[in-house]
Amino acid sequence: MDPLWLGLIGSTIAGLLTGVGALPVLFAVRVERDLENLLLGFGAGVMLAATAFSLILPGLEAAERLGNGRLGAALVMAAGILSGGIVLARLGRWLERHQLGSGPYGEDVAGRARVLLFILAITLHNFPEGLAVGVGFGSGDIANGTTLAIAIGLQNMPEGLAVALAARAAGDSPGRAFRVGLLSGAVEPVGGLLGAGLVGISAPFLPWAMAFAAGAMLFVISEEVIPEINRNGPPAVNSLGLLAGFVVMMLLDTVLG
Repeated sequence: MDPLWLGLIGSTIAGLLTGVGALPVLFAVRVERDLENLLLGFGAGVMLAATAFSLILPGLEAAERLGNGRLGAALVMAAGILSGGIVLARLGRWLERHQLGSGPYGEDVAGRARVLLFILAITLHNFPEGLAVGVGFGSGDIANGTTLAIAIGLQNMPEGLAVALAARAAGDSPGRAFRVGLLSGAVEPVGGLLGAGLVGISAPFLPWAMAFAAGAMLFVISEEVIPEINRNGPPAVNSLGLLAGFVVMMLLDTVLG
């Protein structure tokens, strides 16, 4: 099969697994605020581990493969991380200044902005993952592309759950929260198609995309998620949720490679 189609199919399957991860919200009853904070802490841990093991470390390796030395690769990632954080910071301020409709969030403009940033950060992180799958297939190494698609798809499951839990905690219905989790992976086929079809252009762009997404994730974790979960409920319990999410995602990332 043409590598272009393989890249599209592989990244689409990987993206759809975010919806599989979000399925539990369809069956969950309403939970207390303390449990919601614990689950959001779990989501923050998933994001933090994904930033380190799915974005920064692979981005450094990709930058070095492009001929950058260790210092050059580190500088590329540093510039991308700072860019991602700055863009998300400015976007967050813009969202807080604008009414975003009534919807399930009522008049809580800051709360709506927080949830949107959380979802946007994970969605941004899914694009370079799809790009990596497409580059894997587009380079002609079908085995590598297949391994990447399977590994990233399995890693997407807890990420889809984290997005759905954030939407649910903000007041979305179970069905809406599931759709939000599913759609957060919709950018992966776009990345996969670009990666496979334009491998010569996409490969040099990959470290920058990973670094930008990592910066966006780090900003949202630090600025929005951790302060929010520690504002309500016992911080020690919420931190245990974060540690649990980090460990689960770290194991998935390292075992699946």
